[in-house]
Amino acid sequence: MRKNLTGRLSEIKQSTRLQNTCPKPTEVKNNETCLKCEEGWEHHGPTCYYFSTNRSSWNQSREECRGRGGDLVQIDSKEEQTFLEKKLREKMNEAEDKFWIGLTDSEEEDRWLWVDGSELNTSLTFWSKNEPDNWKGKNGKNSDGEDCVRMGEKGGAVDMKCWFDQSCNEPHRRICEKAAQTGHYDCNCSFIPVKL
Repeated sequence: MRKNLTGRLSEIKQSTRLQNTCPKPTEVKNNETCLKCEEGWEHHGPTCYYFSTNRSSWNQSREECRGRGGDLVQIDSKEEQTFLEKKLREKMNEAEDKFWIGLTDSEEEDRWLWVDGSELNTSLTFWSKNEPDNWKGKNGKNSDGEDCVRMGEKGGAVDMKCWFDQSCNEPHRRICEKAAQTGHYDCNCSFIPVKL
């Protein structure tokens, strides 16, 4: 009799654990729409972000983002900058472990364009102190200057200002973005029937 009760208690606990894995009907309705991202991408608002671990030039990074169905990130708000800056603090291993974003002045010096061709809104910039500086390197080693933008500050940035111009040929990690996919919640749960 004791053995049967122990087995029954185990079945009830298992059933309870399964019930807790489903959302309560008052919280989420079956088939309610949601936004989702592919594996390896991080969801925030209506957007999915991919933070690479490998390093590539700016152009190669852009191609790699496009190959994943997105593009280098275009920062459209202070809220988005805040989200990304905080994420990068977690992901950066050292001070120079910065990430390419989709901003460049490679077509015309000091005319900063996003990857979609739109101009940088000068009232919404997050340049670090003394940036952009178009540094040519010691003894003019980098004659093209710095035409692409990377972001990140290991210890956290003052006022979220962590954009730096850099030679587009330097290898860095990247942030890709694309729209989140629309999905539906599925609240169907399978329970192990409890025999009385």
